Amino acid sequence: MGNSTIYALSSGQGKCGVAVVRISGGEALEALRKMTNLTKPEPRKAFLRKIFDPQTGEIIDRGLCLWFPGPNSFTGEDSVEFQVHGGPAILESLMSALAKLEFRAAESGEFTRRAFFNDKLDLTEVEGLADLIDAETEQQRKLALLQADGSLSKLYKKWRESLAQSVANLEAYIDFSEDDNIESDVLNRCNETLRDLSLNIKTHLSDGRKGEILRNGIRTVIIGEPNVGKSSLLNYLVQRNAAIVTPIAGTTRDIVELNTNISGYPILLADTAGLAKATTDVVEQEGIRRAKIYANNADFVILMADATVYLNSRKPYEEYVRDYIENLELKDLLLKKGVLAENCVVVMNKADLLNDQTKERLRADRITVISCAKEEGFQEFLETMTHNFQKICGNPSRENPTISQNRHRIHLIKCVEHLENYFELSSTAEYDMVLAVQEIRNSMRELGKITGHVSAEQILDIIFKTFCIGK
Repeated sequence: MGNSTIYALSSGQGKCGVAVVRISGGEALEALRKMTNLTKPEPRKAFLRKIFDPQTGEIIDRGLCLWFPGPNSFTGEDSVEFQVHGGPAILESLMSALAKLEFRAAESGEFTRRAFFNDKLDLTEVEGLADLIDAETEQQRKLALLQADGSLSKLYKKWRESLAQSVANLEAYIDFSEDDNIESDVLNRCNETLRDLSLNIKTHLSDGRKGEILRNGIRTVIIGEPNVGKSSLLNYLVQRNAAIVTPIAGTTRDIVELNTNISGYPILLADTAGLAKATTDVVEQEGIRRAKIYANNADFVILMADATVYLNSRKPYEEYVRDYIENLELKDLLLKKGVLAENCVVVMNKADLLNDQTKERLRADRITVISCAKEEGFQEFLETMTHNFQKICGNPSRENPTISQNRHRIHLIKCVEHLENYFELSSTAEYDMVLAVQEIRNSMRELGKITGHVSAEQILDIIFKTFCIGK
């Protein structure tokens, strides 16, 4: 990282009313002294000043200047901010002036990297900050903000401290087991603590990947027979004509995948080829094969059917749905012991072809009925979708911290494995306690890899490079 003083535009490229230029490092105060004539600025107070070129004395702009002495700054170093007009010529002149002070242009994520190395943030908070910047929906923002505020950091720190205390107690037991000052039940108490901790971590891991799904987007597939309105539904949900819609069955041949936002949840929505049972068209057969593969990997399935076909069948609703699923050859995916899978919702399209009395009867039976042609019934449908997405992802503002990165999950699984190794070793009659305690240390190490207390330079580089320059 070095001791150089760095600078960068932190407010984004392009013309804007106000641009923020950030400076951090041991010589940051020199920027104020040599470019604004502020010799003893009051910390964290905004000053409206003329900003000069340090060599020519020419005025660059008039703006706000702020001084943040370390360690009470974002990076933990002395820091300065210039808030100037966001014109390209002004910013070019300001950057050129800072270079004349022998400051260095910052690399991607370098300000946050310095905050990490100065113990202002741990890695989970850094990742939360990156996710907060990248958040595209309200629920993603909530999840990222909790993590950036240290929800996971505090939890993993508590677990790591518990492991450290157990190691200290067990090592004392090893060294002084015959000493009267060591309580006889210290071993039992440590084992009880470790079992409770192992159970807590396992519970944390059994979250249904809620955080990871919310962070990456809920993979949602629309599937059903040809010409039931799948492409029309996709177009409605993404609010544009993304998929071709015609009366001809089999118009969609491949996966059409788009991002959308439903009630603050990020959705990766896919339209698929209609599942025609008997087709000799090679292209259509390939589309059907791809549709089924996508459905098998989806987080949520919208099974679409024609309401008029259902009514003409004169079958009870549950029986019709079961037969429909079996005819589409989706029984293993969508039926669990004869009951519709929890991650699937059935929606009946073409309500515009039904009379009002029939529609009301279907809705009274809690059957989701819509009309893509007339845009009817979508409020109830979206409410149903939101309810299901809440079950899949939870509510980040109300629940305990959830895992949002696969990296965390891998280390937590290894953490539990080391604790299981400890229990297995300590259960034998004649065991080496020193080797057993090493397994607890290994568990601590895995937690440390999550927070960055045990560093892996390659991981650090990947994380910090996700940030823009100036952050």
